[in-house]
Amino acid sequence: MNSVSAVFESELIVQDGRAVPTTLDAFLASMERRAFRMAEMHLGNREDALDAVQDAMLRLVKHYRGKPAQEWTPLFWGILRRRIVDLQRRRKVRSIVVGWLGGGRDEDGDELPVWEPADNGPDPLEKLHGEQSYADMAAAVKKLPQRQREAFMLRVLEGLDVAETAQVMGCSEGSVKTHLSRAMQHLREALEEWR
Repeated sequence: MNSVSAVFESELIVQDGRAVPTTLDAFLASMERRAFRMAEMHLGNREDALDAVQDAMLRLVKHYRGKPAQEWTPLFWGILRRRIVDLQRRRKVRSIVVGWLGGGRDEDGDELPVWEPADNGPDPLEKLHGEQSYADMAAAVKKLPQRQREAFMLRVLEGLDVAETAQVMGCSEGSVKTHLSRAMQHLREALEEWR
């Protein structure tokens, strides 16, 4: 992933103290790691997260290629957010259906595949970074209610402003502020030992 980012360094301009991609390829290269982390934190499964990010990138390219560069960020995060919610819903429905079916056997007597929930073992990023603080932070963020988690990740981790976050989340700016405030309070309590 680093080599991809390095290729597009020449396609960045500095605006408001931060690098802004001037091409869609450079924008996608700059978003891939952060988008993966967000998707993985929401889905708890590396493969599902990779699928969600890839699908979000493809949809952005297919449907919004002609949009101005300043609109790419909220559009991308909105697409990724909806993709994550879709995957979570499918997982829940699959779990209910498999529960009703209870596995069992087909007409030939062979065992039917049983859907198993995602392995919630050690987070791949925890292994990669080897930092307990990251693991504790990720666990605390995962425990947040979904809207609070989204507000926290988009505002704090991604640096979107209140208006962009409201656009991505499909709610008012006041709701974003409320969700973020509640998320910060929960995280302060959960991560007290790291202060």
